[in-house]
Amino acid sequence: MRRPAVLTIAGSDCSGGAGIQADLKTMMAFSVYGMSVITAVTAQNTTGVYGIQKLSEEIVADQLDAVFTDIVPSAVKIGMLADGKIARVTAEKLSQYGAQNIVIDPVMISTSGSRLLEEDGVDILTEYLFPMARLITPNVPEAEALTGIRIRTRGDMEEAAAALSRGCSVLIKGGHLEGEANDLLYDQRKVLWFSSPRIHTPNSHGTGCTLSSAVASGLAKGWDLEESVRRGKEYISSALSAGLDLGRGNGPLDHLAKYFY
Repeated sequence: MRRPAVLTIAGSDCSGGAGIQADLKTMMAFSVYGMSVITAVTAQNTTGVYGIQKLSEEIVADQLDAVFTDIVPSAVKIGMLADGKIARVTAEKLSQYGAQNIVIDPVMISTSGSRLLEEDGVDILTEYLFPMARLITPNVPEAEALTGIRIRTRGDMEEAAAALSRGCSVLIKGGHLEGEANDLLYDQRKVLWFSSPRIHTPNSHGTGCTLSSAVASGLAKGWDLEESVRRGKEYISSALSAGLDLGRGNGPLDHLAKYFY
């Protein structure tokens, strides 16, 4: 039996709520075959990030070679890249192998304030990786940091999405704004809004990782971008609504609340 394969390139979260661990759980829930290239090992839990050990760009390149010369992924999700060297070798290898359906979650700073992408990596991310992407998925603070646009309204979100679109589509997640959880998909100048009631829970650790992995999984299954985003949003709502309550801080989602979505 053949199954679509999806690769995540990201950091490891030992508490299992975000990063590589959240990505692989999400891929399992979408019934795709998940693979991983680890860029950094983090010591973190629901209360914060307590340590980061970056891997060398050489071992990141070796991991990418190992994946693409054997089980070629139908989609790639990119999360934490840590620094410019890792970002650059990732861009080089994805270009070398002609990677398809790249979804980028531009992780720069954790919720607790820890830097997850050094300054030298931001320019490489935007200049080399964004143009290769099918979709980038910044939240409001990330979109503000990348564009310099202060986002308070739907119009601000549309302006930021247009500024970020460099041949790729943009999904700005509106969860940091007040009211409903309205997300904006800017797809080749077409504007689509996805609205859903806000789910009030303190346990939302890893939502960005999870949504980007869900969208990448949908693209790997052959769904179009709009359908992949819609089903990804539904999956996030299900995982949040399940009411999983673990840890002393911002706890994780229940990634298998809707098992084999």
